[in-house]
Amino acid sequence: MTAAGRAMAEAAEKESGYNEESTDESEEDESEEEPKLKYERLSNGVTEILQKDAASCMTVHEKFLALGTHYGKVYLLDVQGNITQKFDVSPVKINQISLDESGEHMGVCSEDGKVQVFGLYSAEEFHETFDCPIKIVAVHPHFVRSHFKQFVTGGKKLLLYERGWMNRWKPSVLHEGEGNIRNIKWRGHLIAWANNMGVKILDMISKQRITNVPRDDISLRPDMYPCSLCWKDNLTLIIGWGNSVKICSVKERHASEMRDLPNRYVEIVFQFDTEFYISGLAPLCDQLVILSYVKEISEKTEVECCARPRLDIVQPLPESCEEISSDALTVRGFQENECRDYHLEYSEGESLFYIISPRDVVVAKERDQDDHIDWLLEKKKYEEALMAAEISQKTIKKHKILDIGLAYINHLVEKGEYDLAARKCQKILGKNTELWEFEVYKFKEIGQLKAISRYLPRRDPVLKPLIYEMVLHEFLESDYEGFATLIKEWPGDLYNNTIIVQAVVDHLKKDPQNRTLLRTLAELYTYDQRYGRALEIYLTLRHKDVFQLIHKHNLFSSIRDKIVLLMDFDSEKAVDMLLDNEDKISIDRVVEELENRPELQHVYLHKLFKRDHHKGQRYHEKQISLYAEYDRPNLLPFLRDSTHCPLEKALEICQQRNFVEETVYLLSRMGNSRSALKMIMEELQDVDKAIEFAKEQDDGELWEDLILYSIDKPPFITGLLNNIGTHVDPILLIHRIKEGMEIPNLRDSLVKILQDYNLQILLREGCKKILVADSLSLLKKMHRTQMKGVLVDEENICESCLSPILPSDASKSFNVVVFHCRHMFHKECLPVSNTVSSVQFCNICSAKHRGPGSAILEMKK
Repeated sequence: MTAAGRAMAEAAEKESGYNEESTDESEEDESEEEPKLKYERLSNGVTEILQKDAASCMTVHEKFLALGTHYGKVYLLDVQGNITQKFDVSPVKINQISLDESGEHMGVCSEDGKVQVFGLYSAEEFHETFDCPIKIVAVHPHFVRSHFKQFVTGGKKLLLYERGWMNRWKPSVLHEGEGNIRNIKWRGHLIAWANNMGVKILDMISKQRITNVPRDDISLRPDMYPCSLCWKDNLTLIIGWGNSVKICSVKERHASEMRDLPNRYVEIVFQFDTEFYISGLAPLCDQLVILSYVKEISEKTEVECCARPRLDIVQPLPESCEEISSDALTVRGFQENECRDYHLEYSEGESLFYIISPRDVVVAKERDQDDHIDWLLEKKKYEEALMAAEISQKTIKKHKILDIGLAYINHLVEKGEYDLAARKCQKILGKNTELWEFEVYKFKEIGQLKAISRYLPRRDPVLKPLIYEMVLHEFLESDYEGFATLIKEWPGDLYNNTIIVQAVVDHLKKDPQNRTLLRTLAELYTYDQRYGRALEIYLTLRHKDVFQLIHKHNLFSSIRDKIVLLMDFDSEKAVDMLLDNEDKISIDRVVEELENRPELQHVYLHKLFKRDHHKGQRYHEKQISLYAEYDRPNLLPFLRDSTHCPLEKALEICQQRNFVEETVYLLSRMGNSRSALKMIMEELQDVDKAIEFAKEQDDGELWEDLILYSIDKPPFITGLLNNIGTHVDPILLIHRIKEGMEIPNLRDSLVKILQDYNLQILLREGCKKILVADSLSLLKKMHRTQMKGVLVDEENICESCLSPILPSDASKSFNVVVFHCRHMFHKECLPVSNTVSSVQFCNICSAKHRGPGSAILEMKK
């Protein structure tokens, strides 16, 4: 049973006083299932009617309602229950009211046997009185049309009335002999009716009965537990009788199966039993709404009594059903009602369901989004309610997203989920500054300013400075790190910087060495454009942001006397910054500041030299000593790259420190190659380096000195034999080797010499072949080129006389000489050759030394 149904049950009134309270009051329920329907009593005129009379039947049209009473009255009502029209039909109970689809014609039958069919907006009317009670009447759905003036009545017989000639009504019996007919439903060309034996369906086109559905429980009195019929559509009939439900589908019979059978037949597609007795049913999409009559055993008297009726929504299955929702309804006088006293009518277009009892009419309708949000809020599911409101913000009428959001925030605060509440403020409060400030003060009252601090707006909107200052003071009193984080994250224009600076200074008086407060104070000074003070603090703290501060705010004039501090903090970044800004702090100023710190001076000058070998040339002499003292590996590269280094001074320093490699380089650079070679041989005793040095110098005398020095040293001889072959004739060395001297790996060395010699021969031969092949290829190419024709036309001129090369009169004879260089001459314009050879050369190309071009073509005519 869902919450809405229990809501109706909880609102039950005592029999002695039937009030006007709405039936959708809700009882707290442990179930989390949301009700599918909501309920309210049909009041206004209905209340007045039922105070003096009792409802016996009702029919629903999309435009109005028609209510019949036990005192023989028929009332037309609007959907709010207001009376629009009243008909005094009979002094006794109205059994049935039927309307056509247009709502313009009404059929009424009563317990005294009267039947009336009349137009609501016309004078058309039919009266008939039978000698027995007429329980049911049904007018043709299209009664408004002239050729469908038909209606049926149900008593002991099923009679069809048709208007014929001269507007006379002609009755005909459709069925009889199976007891009283208590329900009829007419849809399209199909009439369904129920009598004591079961349900029949008649096809009005063929005038044939197409089915008989017997009732299941024959022990139930049909007058006490009447059959409920409902057409879901033109071909689907829903039958409810006792506690059994059948859903029948009308289908066309195949032509091969016809014979003497009707052209239509009925198939039961769903069939199931319910827990209680059925008083009415109606379709809801692919589900069913069932009104049930319930009996229960009283706990006090232990006697069976009438309970509240139930309205169930079920999902039909082939042999059972699935309950979707179940609501117990509180209707006035339910303790006295029987199953036959309840009726269920519905409005197809609006999914409205009317539960009719003698003293009450209750309207059930599908819950809309507002109802859904109401239920979520009642269950404290604020997150889902907020999401539902956002999705349906164009359709909801009762709720506002902001109100739901504020309720959600309050709920989270009450639960102690302060961080989540603060985070939701961003989405819910948006740009509403007043609400933001209200929430901040609320968080302050409960001591949770820290929770909301991370989510305060910083741009569009911006709150009052006092709000931000209040939060900062809260952090400053209890959380220095959190305070520092906010100062770093918040723009400096959100609060009064002077007030916050003073507060930090006051705290530093208590703890002057607190690095967090000092760092934060430096940031505040930066926001306040007091860069000098910020720089002093950063340098004291050796903070990494000092270089960013200098660059960002161009503080180079402030660091002229702080270069040593910067270098001590991070020499790499400091040097890069100084070199990048030479125009602001000169090289001379930096060197001067570092005079007492030669190791830092070397770092600066070394990087300067790497960037530009010439900028610090005046300090190159100084750098020799600095490299020798602090960075010997880079001394030799410096000596090689520098063109401003005094060689004598460098040689003196290297000799004093016994730097052999550097001394060798300086001696060779100063032209004293022999001394350099001697130093390599004597000091380093490295024949490979000596050979390499001799190769670099490419001096025959050096090779001679090297051979003389090595002649009595077998390992040196081996090294020379292995490497000398391509630079000096090995015979010179071999002849000088003393007989009997043992030389390590002599055989391998001699083999290598021979291999090197063979390799040289092969290279020469290979080069010769390539040269010959290339020469031949180029000669052939030149020959092909010179054999090609040359175009001569009127645009060409003689290079000597500058007149057109071809005569204007083509009939005259002419002689033209064309060279391979494409220069052209009249033959008479060429100078007479003094040589015996018949080969002529282009005067222009010969004069320009571009190589003679021999004549390739002589044209005559």
